[in-house]
Amino acid sequence: ATTGVSMDRSSNPNLPQRYARAAGALYLVIIVVGLLGQVLVKDRLIVPGDAAATAANIAAAQTLWRITVAGEIGYLALGVVLGWLLYLLLRPIDRELALLGVFFNLVSIAVEVVARSSLLATLVLLGRSKALAAFEPQQLQALAYVSLRMHDYAFSLSLIFFGVVCLIIGHLIRKSRFLPALVGALMQIAGACYLVNSFALLLAPSLARVLF
Repeated sequence: ATTGVSMDRSSNPNLPQRYARAAGALYLVIIVVGLLGQVLVKDRLIVPGDAAATAANIAAAQTLWRITVAGEIGYLALGVVLGWLLYLLLRPIDRELALLGVFFNLVSIAVEVVARSSLLATLVLLGRSKALAAFEPQQLQALAYVSLRMHDYAFSLSLIFFGVVCLIIGHLIRKSRFLPALVGALMQIAGACYLVNSFALLLAPSLARVLF
């Protein structure tokens, strides 16, 4: 298998560059979509500590909320492709370690997809379903806010696995001879920060707010 990879690279020396450019383009799309959803939608609609105001904002912008969730699911799908491209790029360095990175990446994405279901749950709770008629509006607002908080915790869990991905990718980049070692070091620093922040949120929430 290793010989086959070497032959592929020798027959087409531009392959690593193509993989790197494609992965970089996907990374850029994921970052832009994620930032737009967070800054333009979530940060404007979610009022920290105020369940009633948050519920009113989301209820008044349900279509925008759904588009945001759909966009985030879309970039998670791109994340799967990105993981595949990074594997193709880095497998000549250490195939087994690159494959381990793929597995951690898939777990991270799967957990994050489940986390997004909590964002949709807020719409169910704030919808005027007859099945929820037994609850007072204030109770539904509180439950919707709890759903948003559970999303934050689930997302933090996904970052634990993604932190490991960053550590692995950074190590492989530093070992490579065709990618900047500085990029690998920065990836590993990012991975360590993800791990510290996420575990702090689980073990010491007050400390996590300071670290974040």
